[in-house]
Amino acid sequence: MKYLIILFAFVTFATAQEKPLQPTGLQMENIAYPFPVKEFPLRIQGEDLVMAYMDLQPQKPNGKTVLLLHGKNFPAMYWEQTANDLAKDGYRVIMPDQIGFGKSSKPTTIQFTFQLLAQNTKALLDNLKVAKVYVLGHSMGGMLATRFALMYPDITEKLILENPIGLEDWKTIVPYQSVDDWYAGELKQDYKKMKDYQMQFYYDNKWKPEYDKWLLPVAGWTINKEYAVIAKTSALAYDMIFTQPVVYEFENLKMPVLLIIGQRDRTALGKNKAPEEAQEKLGNYPVLGRETQKKIKDATLVELDNVGHLPHIEAYDRFITPLKGFLKK
Repeated sequence: MKYLIILFAFVTFATAQEKPLQPTGLQMENIAYPFPVKEFPLRIQGEDLVMAYMDLQPQKPNGKTVLLLHGKNFPAMYWEQTANDLAKDGYRVIMPDQIGFGKSSKPTTIQFTFQLLAQNTKALLDNLKVAKVYVLGHSMGGMLATRFALMYPDITEKLILENPIGLEDWKTIVPYQSVDDWYAGELKQDYKKMKDYQMQFYYDNKWKPEYDKWLLPVAGWTINKEYAVIAKTSALAYDMIFTQPVVYEFENLKMPVLLIIGQRDRTALGKNKAPEEAQEKLGNYPVLGRETQKKIKDATLVELDNVGHLPHIEAYDRFITPLKGFLKK
């Protein structure tokens, strides 16, 4: 009887873990975002696409706009708390889902480049009549934010990089994977693999149930009958990230820059394929943050001890305080 009770408890727990996962629509049609979502049409490489975005207007505007750029494995919805707090301080907050992500179109035949994503974002801002922005990018969004600031320095008033990837050039160490290789790997993804990856590299094996709020919508794609579309788009994005480093251009940034770096982060693309002796050195954010600060003139570095890849999710109060202080300078 004792063993039956234990078995029943285990099956119940496993079922409870699996039950929340539902198929996610290709453009997250069945996922509720925290703010109204609008669509901006784009014509890219012969395809008619739409870029989804949220535009949160403050009740008492201070005349400033903050652009929030999401990471590779997250839609723009994870900026909810950040956007609400910034709007309370008078900032207009614009949160796009980049092409290939979230509620935006999922093309499988275009060439993805950070220059293209930056151009799309600039076109959106032009359409919204936004002439100056503070740009905050997290993870892959940090690479995009850097490229955006390099391409459009006149409209980028300040740049904030929250645990950006691309602080090192992985292709000098990690063997190259083709888009087909990335695609094959993405086809094997499921909730458990995604959670295990995030728990190991993002949260240093310190998972909390509330993190599922941001994982389940993305993991739900893996049980969509058209998941191959998502897998191909993801593969194209991985190729962009791997082959288009920004690490050599940080010294060209001329605007004020804030680096917010969670010190437990160990994210590095393709780390498991690197030579064993190099794996421990990749994704060492305490070292990478300090090296990056030295490359950017007068950059401010905020190191968050005992925090991983997502400070604005894992340690929000410690993230928002230096962010607000930097914006108000």
